[in-house]
Amino acid sequence: MSSDTSLSQTVRRFVNRPQRMLIGGAWVESRTGATLESIDPATGRRLTTIARGDGADVDRAVRAARDAFESPAWRDLSPLERGLLLNTLADLIEAHADELALIEAHDNGKPVKVARAVDVGSSAKLFRYFAGWPSKFEGSTVPVSPRGGLKILNYTVHEPVGVVGAIVPWNFPMSMACWKLAPALATGNTVVLKPAEETSLSTLRLAELIQEAGFPDGVVNVVTGTGAEAGAAIAGHAGVDKIAFTGSTEVGRLVARAATGNLKKVSLELGGKSPHIVLPDADPAQVAEAAADAIFFNQGQTCTAGSRLYVHKRIYDEVMAALVERARRIVVGPGTDPGTEMGPLVSAKQLARVGEYIASGRQEGGALATGGGRPDGLGEDHRDGFFLQPTIFVETDHSMRVVREEIFGPVLVAMEWDDIDDLVAKANDTPYGLSAGVWTHDLKSAHRIAAAIRAGTVWVNCYNLTDPGSPFGGYKQSGWGREMGREVLEHYTETKSVWVNLT
Repeated sequence: MSSDTSLSQTVRRFVNRPQRMLIGGAWVESRTGATLESIDPATGRRLTTIARGDGADVDRAVRAARDAFESPAWRDLSPLERGLLLNTLADLIEAHADELALIEAHDNGKPVKVARAVDVGSSAKLFRYFAGWPSKFEGSTVPVSPRGGLKILNYTVHEPVGVVGAIVPWNFPMSMACWKLAPALATGNTVVLKPAEETSLSTLRLAELIQEAGFPDGVVNVVTGTGAEAGAAIAGHAGVDKIAFTGSTEVGRLVARAATGNLKKVSLELGGKSPHIVLPDADPAQVAEAAADAIFFNQGQTCTAGSRLYVHKRIYDEVMAALVERARRIVVGPGTDPGTEMGPLVSAKQLARVGEYIASGRQEGGALATGGGRPDGLGEDHRDGFFLQPTIFVETDHSMRVVREEIFGPVLVAMEWDDIDDLVAKANDTPYGLSAGVWTHDLKSAHRIAAAIRAGTVWVNCYNLTDPGSPFGGYKQSGWGREMGREVLEHYTETKSVWVNLT
């Protein structure tokens, strides 16, 4: 038996077995015994069932997390010991990288090579980065001028918030979970994590590795289920001290409202409609390759997707010809196929949503330069999969829904520009402010545009780069707070000011 065959069989056994939840160190069914079906996006057929947790399950997970937070087994670990646990988990992720990537390809649909390089690779990197912070997130001594001539020592300390409720989306299932877990655990919190109902499998396998790494029982709990049941219960639970949510802006509003009950801390990483700006001195071939990757990476199911392409009129035709040709060469197929460049969308619901936007774009006067339908040649096994061609609209304007609303699929809208002030105004004409891209050799223009764009991340002559050391988040309706970097640690800690009278 080849190693590839052995790996495939191991993963197949895992993804096909009924899945339970992790609460207080035990793998349990939901209190009611209810389940949900997990669907393979490439076939449209059932992979397995997962436990359908509800408010009662969330309640016992929160109690387990609170007990673990107050237990000496976790509370009394030194900063270096917490860092060692995080590094051990990173070791295990790397050791099981091929397995985790293949699970993600089955469950989410994304190409296995993307899952291996991006999802799994970034997850290990996150734990490595945050493993260094427990011993370095320092307080400070503060010069104060108290009344009455008192001699005062004033210092600050950072303390964990407590129980963190983490709710993550289906587009990057495991890596988005790690975006929450790594800083939360590094700062000494405990976690109740709810993965997306469509894509829970990689997170459940990660939870097994968390146990193997030696984290005390109850430090990480995973409750699977729907957003309306398990997610809402976490957001509104009085025993949860902080919510970390990644998902749509619409659901983010619901989470924020639910969190007001006990005024828990909230961080939100939400939607985007990112402008991708091309100046006339840019290389058309390089831009076409980058623009294709910016929108078709992960099937367009990414909040930073470069979905609005603004190309200077001087090179518009050349860029678009190369971009359309590149889009037509993209290999669409099942994520488990090593040759696939773009997999299926995550669900029938998402495919229908994106299809409705394509119909809207055509109805409102947009022209399809390529795509818009189901790809050919997928074979009988995948006739019910959720596949869509890479799609590019031209002849679009800012009155169209496809230009104004987040589609979350492989659909690009392209527009010409010739006045930089008008360009910046249009780029900012959106309720979102997550990211943007700029292509030029003119550093003065690059910095001018980067300063003018109202977005949390601006990439210049690159796109979709992230790193655990660099903060990530949005302006406007793209969210509250930041992920990663030193900045994220503030969201998972409270700062205490201590005053000592030395008089």
